[in-house]
Amino acid sequence: MRKIESRFFYGVYAFLILCLPQIGFAADDSINAANTAWILTSTALVLFMTLPDLSLFYGGLVRSKNVLSVLMQCSAITALVSVLWLFILYSMAFSEGNFFIGSIEKILFNGMTKSSVYNNIPESIFAMFQLTFAIITPALIVGAFAERMKFSAMLIFSGLWVCLVYTPITHWVWGGGWLQQMGLLDFAGGTVVHITAGVAALVAALVIGQRRGFPETALMPHNMTMTVTGAGMLWVGWYGFNGGSALAANADAGMAILATHISAATAALVWMILEWIRYGKPSVLGIVTGMIAGLGTITGASGYIGPAGAFIIGALAGFVCFYATNFIKRQLKIDDSLDVFPVHGVGGILGTLLAGVFASPALGIFSGYGFANGIQTVGAQLSVQLIAVVAVFLYTAILTWLILQIIEKLVGLRVSHEDEVQGLDITQHEERGYDYL
Repeated sequence: MRKIESRFFYGVYAFLILCLPQIGFAADDSINAANTAWILTSTALVLFMTLPDLSLFYGGLVRSKNVLSVLMQCSAITALVSVLWLFILYSMAFSEGNFFIGSIEKILFNGMTKSSVYNNIPESIFAMFQLTFAIITPALIVGAFAERMKFSAMLIFSGLWVCLVYTPITHWVWGGGWLQQMGLLDFAGGTVVHITAGVAALVAALVIGQRRGFPETALMPHNMTMTVTGAGMLWVGWYGFNGGSALAANADAGMAILATHISAATAALVWMILEWIRYGKPSVLGIVTGMIAGLGTITGASGYIGPAGAFIIGALAGFVCFYATNFIKRQLKIDDSLDVFPVHGVGGILGTLLAGVFASPALGIFSGYGFANGIQTVGAQLSVQLIAVVAVFLYTAILTWLILQIIEKLVGLRVSHEDEVQGLDITQHEERGYDYL
């Protein structure tokens, strides 16, 4: 009898021991595991968009003597913005403040613990996800002044710009600022990322001036294979960029990814056809540029529209951005080296305005999904979108110009004529991208 009793108690004891890990490591009920896993994945995808995706895309578009300078700039921006985000920028973007900027209560991520929750995911993951957006935005601007800006000037510019331009606008749109209070529709960064980067690129190209030989000499990409590789990975990364902005693993994320894909595919085809008609042959550079235009244009609207609306936006993106690129380079002769403004800036403006139209549930098959069900009438919503476009455009242009003027006085913006001819890889970093010997 005693043996039976002992075995019974040992069995109960063993059962309780097996249960203890489940009791001791039970998850916080306020944290949704599926949403957490999806945003972790999206964070990795968006960081991957800068290193290596954008680096390869831009690196292939410049001449071989400048390829490492582009990779170095993207790498340095990633590191610099990450540290600034930790110190103060996350707090100024997403803590409670006023209509213009957040407070400094979360400086150095003050108060953030493993149990801190933001919208049923750990706040640490939300902060990291938003950091990846803050990284890629100034990295996009690199394409405007590629092959001629000092590395020191680029570093100072990127640091000041992300503090004075990107962070306040992020607070306006996503951190409780005045544009969010007005009801602006910007799902994943049509204003915050693409308009700011595009306008800053245009101002930088105008202030720094043309590359030596532009536009008389064709300054051809040195490695289109590298560019297509980067572009293809950007397409995939954009699923995290737009789909992750739902901050949940749900139907809104799925619809955002579907809209993103349809827009990119449609814009790529439209750009290819227009180029084929105008120049007699379709180019690889053209189709991948059209794809990027479709991705940038759909970003702000991606979570508010259906696939039919995404098709229309993608078609308009391919058409408008194609002619904007040709007009800026061939007519205005502005040397925005890698077409940041006509692709991202014009695309961001177009997508922000169209979000106010195609998100309306009154448009039937083109109507909005999810978040957009409670939007204003098309006219009222479109006025909010237009106010946002004008405000972000003007603020970005003025602050970018001021920052560039300050840097010109401090260290100078542009490398010397001799350094530009020799290439930035050697003159700025004492390295070469290719050693054929």
